[in-house]
Amino acid sequence: MALEQTTVPPLAVPHTLVLTNKPQSYLDMALARLRRDPLTLAALAFVLAVGLLAAAAAPITAALGVDPNQTHPANHFQQPYLIPYLQWLLGVDTNTAPTLLYRSEGVPHWLGTDQLGRDQLARLLYGARVSLSIALVAAALSVVLGVMVGTLAGYFGGWVDDIVMWLITTLTTIPDIYLLIIVSAIFRPTPATLTLFLGFLGWFGTARLMRGNVLKVRSLEYTTAARALGASNMRVMLRHVIPNSLPIIVVSTTVGIGALISAESVLSFLGLGVQPPTATWGNMLYRANEFVFLRDPATKGFMGLHLLFGPGVLITLTVLSFYLIGDGLRDALDPMLKNKK
Repeated sequence: MALEQTTVPPLAVPHTLVLTNKPQSYLDMALARLRRDPLTLAALAFVLAVGLLAAAAAPITAALGVDPNQTHPANHFQQPYLIPYLQWLLGVDTNTAPTLLYRSEGVPHWLGTDQLGRDQLARLLYGARVSLSIALVAAALSVVLGVMVGTLAGYFGGWVDDIVMWLITTLTTIPDIYLLIIVSAIFRPTPATLTLFLGFLGWFGTARLMRGNVLKVRSLEYTTAARALGASNMRVMLRHVIPNSLPIIVVSTTVGIGALISAESVLSFLGLGVQPPTATWGNMLYRANEFVFLRDPATKGFMGLHLLFGPGVLITLTVLSFYLIGDGLRDALDPMLKNKK
């Protein structure tokens, strides 16, 4: 009796086991790490919101019917309209809701008015334009100078490096604020001149960072191979050295913006920044300091206290946000943190 021979069918391999994942690029990994950093994302959202409000300052103030330089001496030191309005919304004051019409003007001043009756909200929006523009342009100028000088010093070395480091060491021994005070005392500060001064005095740190990174990159295999294949020094620097220093450039730019906002505010607070009537956060804070303890004869309250909070809070949060963005970008762009995030 012959035994029946049975055949076992081969196992079917499901098509879903085929690997379809593509290897992640450096940018994809950096963005993935950045998305898992809520503090940096919150800081970035705040900076973008401030930038959008500053860019839309003209239509916003037109819709509110206010002007940053229009004076109303009769309405000086008007308290923020938001205070009674929020009290009514929260039920603290159950009286009739505040009317949107304010006396003869017919315009509510949401953040109050200053000593000349100018709308504080309008001046904060236009002041954001000037302060952010000065910081952004000056940071770009200082980063470009720092990258160029640091790359040349680190790549060529020798007497070029000695001269550059001697210059940086000599200039950094003098505090920046002293140099800015001297320059502001000689030249009348305008947004353009202040931007140039801040840009030309802010490249030392970037140059030092770039020099240190270029000293490391110039001895790596790909730069050595590029030179062996006949690439010129300019090509090696532009195609290999500077692109591989991108994390340093990005972080230096973001941190520099925050530092320059602080520098502009300090100069304006000392009376050496952009002069009124042009509004900046710094000179608004400087003028508010003169009236912060001025008391109202009728209510005995502080008349100018509300002028201190707007520019002070915006300067603090904006500078802090740029520092947080710089720290988050450093973590996201650092390849050594690939397995830690």
